[in-house]
Amino acid sequence: MDHNNLDKIIQRSLEIREKYHQLEIQQNGKKWTVEQDALAFLTDAGLAGRNVMSHQKTWSKSNSAEELEHKLSENIWWLIILADRTGTDIKEALNKFLTKTENILK
Repeated sequence: MDHNNLDKIIQRSLEIREKYHQLEIQQNGKKWTVEQDALAFLTDAGLAGRNVMSHQKTWSKSNSAEELEHKLSENIWWLIILADRTGTDIKEALNKFLTKTENILK
């Protein structure tokens, strides 16, 4: 994985989240909490599951490949945001996870 590209993706993600925070302040008078972000992620994770089911024809709603792509990407975005808001270095955490899992599966 190209770390420079991942750095850019993380930076873009954080910039987008800051713009959403500004909208939240305008609409609700305050930014969402980390818990609200986590709930939004879980909601989107569930929707990604439904989109996969539709893609596999096991759920009756007809979703496009574009909707599935969007929701999968949105979930990655939320994970980047949650990592940042909890003080987790997502690049290091992902590297640790991959290394640990590779070692388990050797």
